[in-house]
Amino acid sequence: MKPIYLAMVWHQHQPYYKMSQTGNYLLPWVRLHCTKDYLDMVSILDNYPKIRQTFNISPSLMEQILDYSEKGAKDKFLEVSRKPAKELLKDEKIFILKNFFMVNPDTMIYPFPRYSELFRRRGWFISDEYLSRIEPLFTPSSIRDIVVWFNMSWVDPYFRETNEKIRKIFKKGKDFSEDEKNILLDEMANIIKEVLPKHKELQNRGQIEVSTTPFYHPILPLLIDTNIARRGMPFVCLPKSRFQQPDDAETQIQLGIELYKNIFGVNPRGMWPSEGSVSPAIVPMMERNAIKWIATDEEILFKSLPRNGGVMADALYKPYKVVAENSSVNIVFRDHKLSDLIGFVYYKMDPAAAANDFVNRIKKIQELLSGNGYNNNGIPNLVSVILDGENCWEYYKNDGRDFLNALYAKLSSETDIITTTVSDFIEKYPPKDVIPNLFPGSWINGNFGIWIGHNEDNTAWDLLNQTRKFLVSKIEQKPTDVIEKAWKEIYIAEGSDWNWWYGNDHSSANDAEFDMLFRTHLINVYKILDEKVPNNLFVAIKKRGELGDIVKPVDFIHPVLDGKISSYFEWHNAGFYDISKAGGTMHQTDTYLRSIHWGFDMQNMYLRIDYNALYPAKDINLKITFIKPVEKSIKLDADNGVLWDHKKVDTKSVDFCFGNKGVVEIAVSFDLLAAKIGDNIEFVVIAEQNNMELERWPYRSSIGFTRPDANFNESNW
Repeated sequence: MKPIYLAMVWHQHQPYYKMSQTGNYLLPWVRLHCTKDYLDMVSILDNYPKIRQTFNISPSLMEQILDYSEKGAKDKFLEVSRKPAKELLKDEKIFILKNFFMVNPDTMIYPFPRYSELFRRRGWFISDEYLSRIEPLFTPSSIRDIVVWFNMSWVDPYFRETNEKIRKIFKKGKDFSEDEKNILLDEMANIIKEVLPKHKELQNRGQIEVSTTPFYHPILPLLIDTNIARRGMPFVCLPKSRFQQPDDAETQIQLGIELYKNIFGVNPRGMWPSEGSVSPAIVPMMERNAIKWIATDEEILFKSLPRNGGVMADALYKPYKVVAENSSVNIVFRDHKLSDLIGFVYYKMDPAAAANDFVNRIKKIQELLSGNGYNNNGIPNLVSVILDGENCWEYYKNDGRDFLNALYAKLSSETDIITTTVSDFIEKYPPKDVIPNLFPGSWINGNFGIWIGHNEDNTAWDLLNQTRKFLVSKIEQKPTDVIEKAWKEIYIAEGSDWNWWYGNDHSSANDAEFDMLFRTHLINVYKILDEKVPNNLFVAIKKRGELGDIVKPVDFIHPVLDGKISSYFEWHNAGFYDISKAGGTMHQTDTYLRSIHWGFDMQNMYLRIDYNALYPAKDINLKITFIKPVEKSIKLDADNGVLWDHKKVDTKSVDFCFGNKGVVEIAVSFDLLAAKIGDNIEFVVIAEQNNMELERWPYRSSIGFTRPDANFNESNW
């Protein structure tokens, strides 16, 4: 077989947390990801000289890293961490109790006895009133230990092992002194200073490529014209006012390149357009600014290729040249299955097994392409794996270091899999295939639905448009330096991060802060111009009632288990969970399951699970795991029937039917669950492959309801 090339692109980006008026940072995630992810992710390659990779760093992240490393930037988390525990005010101690366990407990709390003990004392479910009551129970020593352990949990294991000062504090485990706390914070600051220089070092020696994005991570096609959203969503509800500012889009590109050149001394060769968002209109901008390649998701490729002869199996595994408006730029498309495996699946596996699975999948692609005689116009095949390079690691044991070591060691020993940077591959093998009609969309669902269409998204666009128009109207009346400061606030507000959290697509513990940050940047425009701020900018956009993904049942249902939607009313009164809108800082694009409906009558609970075309496959099983009132699972196998707690059951207890149009319907007897009227029932739905958990929905919680009595429908009237 011919060698196959692998281009791994780690995208690293954080929202712009800086409060322009004060210079302080509202949230600490830039600082903490520096010490947990950014430096060790690139430094680990020192041990694997054969591994070559691409790191995509957004300019807004670079600017914030420079703020911390060169200008001593501060955030509230850092300020209360520095303050002596005995001097903390009550509100500051409540802030610590509320926010200093904001990590994944499975990997960043439970492995550490003292941190775990303090977490159990504080409790899972908290409110400000509750924290106010328990705050006196925590001594200054306990509060100091919480502060040290929160910060320590955001230090990569590599530095806990190799930095003698950090290692000594880590081994002590509890009863930390103020001096030890400050030593840890000082060493964390030193780690931050190494992040960008280390990337520059490895790029200069040719082992990595550093690509970038437009400065404040905007959705370029929507800046150019929000009406482009209709291409992928013909019936989308657009903002009241059309936003159409191609100059802003190009300015974001140019500002990003300028900062990149100041740091790395060269022009960036590649660019991951924010959120993989592309359209024909961005192509001339890339060419004018000497960007040699861009990247996006495979769904954009498949929507861009002509379908009259079908799509060849090798279509994904090569670069293309995209042409628009007499301009061109090279483009690669990510394999979103392989990318999602790293982001959402491999943390559940043994690191060596996960690494072997990844490499074996690359080999299967290689075998498929070689076996079918594809010569690709003389160009070797290229597999592009592109994903979030920061947020997934908190779900891995040891911050993903065991997995990366296993993966890089495995890849280093392979002779037929060659790791490469995107630029080096394209320079060596210029693409010969041309895409004349690039479909406009992003890496999520091949459209822009995350950032436009929901009433909250549209409100944000309208407020941005309102503020920008006001700024333009004042350009001739205000000094140049004032106008420049105001423009910066507009460019920050054009970033994709704010609309990521608007609507019901994604949610986090910091939704209110993100909403406030977006509106603050627009408010700042008026303050900088010394003008009255419109009242509508003081009104929260994010509504509490729209945070949830789960719609509850409203009446009894009586579905026919035939694997199809017999009528509109069959599941109309059921509960509903939309998997496509379930996410946090990351978003899984390649899923077997699409949505979950559930409901009940007096004897049974019912589930309707809608799945994608690839499911059910012979090696994929569906499992419903109950958390309450019993901890047991039902496994459905289209060939072998039903297993309840690993034992077969008859259709009186569990019945199901797989349809041929992406639907499975299930009935589960309440008696099997030992659930009495009034008992709480909680469950999750899991897709498994060879006993490996691929998906769990909801992925951070469960679906719950109470076994109803005969008056349930009346109580919901």
